Amino acid sequence: MRSEKMTEKEKMLAGQLYDPTDGEIMCEQAVWQAKLWELNRLRPDQTDEIDAYMREVFAECGDNNYIQLPFHANWGGHHVHFGSHIYANFNLTCVDDGHIYVGDWTKFGPNVTIATAGHPLEPELRKEPCLQYNKDVHIGSNVWIGAGVVIVPGVSIGDNTVIGAGSVVTKDIPANVVAYGNPCRAAKEQSCISK
Repeated sequence: MRSEKMTEKEKMLAGQLYDPTDGEIMCEQAVWQAKLWELNRLRPDQTDEIDAYMREVFAECGDNNYIQLPFHANWGGHHVHFGSHIYANFNLTCVDDGHIYVGDWTKFGPNVTIATAGHPLEPELRKEPCLQYNKDVHIGSNVWIGAGVVIVPGVSIGDNTVIGAGSVVTKDIPANVVAYGNPCRAAKEQSCISK
């Protein structure tokens, strides 16, 4: 019996190289992009509508979350998992082709980018049009991500950690530290203060 070939969407979900311009993927993505376009037309005082968007579109959304618009996401946030009490300042960019998990009480400064999508390092594979792969990003609870931070695919950040402004997070960062730089590294431990 012959095994069936994986679709591009199945490859995407399995973290394999896939073509993001595949028709099935683009049709589904277009739905979420249209909803995102509507979200970014809301006024700042339309907090109920912003909350309704997160609850409808996000993969998971807890309570008392707020995103300062504009918000940018490849899939409109459809692969974003928010806990509760999360605050995101303006221009949060979620390259959410893969999944992004964010724990309770986490805060994002302005202009933060969280990327889950990458492209092949092998030169020959980059000649193929539009090949990419996804690696999920995990951000713990009570984390503070400073302004202008970039988080690359596959990274995990532990609970109670602070990531300094302008940092580029290329490797996992443990819990209970202050970390900064390019590449981002833990500089010191901090006392754990919980709510």
